[in-house]
Amino acid sequence: MGAYLDDYAAVGLIIVVGMGLAAAMLGANRLMRPRVAAREKYLTYESGVDPVGEGWSQSTVRYYVYAFLYVIFAVDAVYLFPWAVVLEDIGRAAAAEMAIFVGILVVGLVYAWRKGVLSWT
Repeated sequence: MGAYLDDYAAVGLIIVVGMGLAAAMLGANRLMRPRVAAREKYLTYESGVDPVGEGWSQSTVRYYVYAFLYVIFAVDAVYLFPWAVVLEDIGRAAAAEMAIFVGILVVGLVYAWRKGVLSWT
């Protein structure tokens, strides 16, 4: 039972040391940083544009569609990369499954293209 608890003690010690190092680094940063109070530091900063007017602005849905499609295909790339690395070891069944997966993606992309989702105008 003692060796079993020693494993947990080692993990606990690593967690405590990690939290201590993080606290020490944040404390050192707080001690060494310059302190210059200025009104401009408390303003909202967004992409180099000074905040003028209201905080609400209207944007079109197409930007969100592009972002959504990017996320979909980025996640698919995360699935495809490990599969491609071990391609020669996995066999024909796994290759067929991945072909079906990529086929479904292509069908979705063609559908979005035909519906006009991917056009700027």
